[in-house]
Amino acid sequence: MRSSLVSTEIAEPYAQALMSIAQSQDLVDRFSDDANALLAAINESEDLNLLLSNPFFKADQKKAVLRQIAGDQLHPYLTNFLMLLVDRGRIVFLPEVLNQFKELVRKLKQTVLAEVTSAVELNEGQQEAIREKVKGMTQAHQVELDIQIDPDLMGGVIIKVGSQVVDASLRGQLRRIGVKLGSVA
Repeated sequence: MRSSLVSTEIAEPYAQALMSIAQSQDLVDRFSDDANALLAAINESEDLNLLLSNPFFKADQKKAVLRQIAGDQLHPYLTNFLMLLVDRGRIVFLPEVLNQFKELVRKLKQTVLAEVTSAVELNEGQQEAIREKVKGMTQAHQVELDIQIDPDLMGGVIIKVGSQVVDASLRGQLRRIGVKLGSVA
């Protein structure tokens, strides 16, 4: 298992290099979309994860699969970047590099990431209400939501932005009532 400190120290320079290319070529939005697509592919495919992380697969095999995945979907610069990561033996850090890149994009666009845990799927109106609440909390220009479903919440949401947590879940309210009742007794 990779340590997060080592991952970050390795991933950050590559993410910054990717951002530099994106900015110089006016491709930040395109690279951001491509990064999201790549991360989704990595998260959805155990086989792709195995290929990227297993040193027994040769560089040529990894490049062939990545070219096939990239196809016409990814920008050629990003495809070349993937090949560079393979050549340098850093492709195993691709998810960390892409996540670091997304963080750099958020900083550039003054966007915050709000991790939202909900008991049920949220409709567009609810998502927009959460975005407005987070904008009010952070003075950010934009808010990106990372929504997770947890039926154990019973209702409501938990919003985490950086170190701030807003627990508006039914489970959280019941826990707070229990604490108050316990302190009264």
